[in-house]
Amino acid sequence: MPVAEDIRDVFAAIPVEGWLHVRDVDTGREFGLRGDDQVVIASIFKILLVLEFCRQVTAGQVDPTERVLVGAGDRLGGWGSAGCADDVEMSLRDLAFFAMSVSDNTAADLLLHRIGTDTPGLLAAELGLDRTRVIGGPRHLMETMFADAGAADGAEFARVYPTLTREKVAAMRVFRPDLTTSSTPGEITRLLTLIWTDRAGPPAACALTRDLMRRQLFWTRLAAGFPEEVQVASKTGTLPGLHMEAGVVEYPDGGRYAVAVFARTDELRTRRIDVDLAMSHAARLAVEYLRTRTDQD
Repeated sequence: MPVAEDIRDVFAAIPVEGWLHVRDVDTGREFGLRGDDQVVIASIFKILLVLEFCRQVTAGQVDPTERVLVGAGDRLGGWGSAGCADDVEMSLRDLAFFAMSVSDNTAADLLLHRIGTDTPGLLAAELGLDRTRVIGGPRHLMETMFADAGAADGAEFARVYPTLTREKVAAMRVFRPDLTTSSTPGEITRLLTLIWTDRAGPPAACALTRDLMRRQLFWTRLAAGFPEEVQVASKTGTLPGLHMEAGVVEYPDGGRYAVAVFARTDELRTRRIDVDLAMSHAARLAVEYLRTRTDQD
């Protein structure tokens, strides 16, 4: 299939190892490149987290205006409240906003504990996502990273990690789909399709989730591949050497396409624009293929 070769060439030019799955939200047509492989999803799990929060809000189980104090002991480092120097107070719905818009790990961790640490995994099972597993939240993920690297905290991890052998890195739990939060690209696009067709919960909960996903600020992994008139709602995930994003691409003509794209590189930097843009290019090729294919293709 020519489009598959084109996408492989995009990944090979960087080079990265890539996985991709695209699903037409309305027709069910799909295209995948290693779309059934089990992959680490990292912060993409926040889609399930926020969806469950929105379901509980809609059911009246949680008051979205409930106030939460984010203190020094809660901060995990990174974007949003995770990197604040001082205590911050915000509502539960603002925790959800920060978790989605800037992938705030502290906000996500506090929200997870408020709605129930087991609920995202239970939700995945309820939705029939049999290969999607959620093991802990952001704090658990970071603690396993530090422990496996022999580091006491983030600062020591930053010093130690570049000195680890490739074998030591590969053995770390956060990079092993069988030992950490993981799914398949195909199941992630299935989750997105359920949300966009109001089948992942009450329509109001699905609409709230879609709105929060449309407010993500990062644009280089999916949105960069599409024209300005195309709306992209998505969620990133990042670990050293792993870049990922999942979202829905909505065209002015009404076409809607769920996309999940993952890339792995041997380089440990997380800010690599060339990897991100390769992901957006691959996603655009796959989406355009679905938009032009016929039932006979």
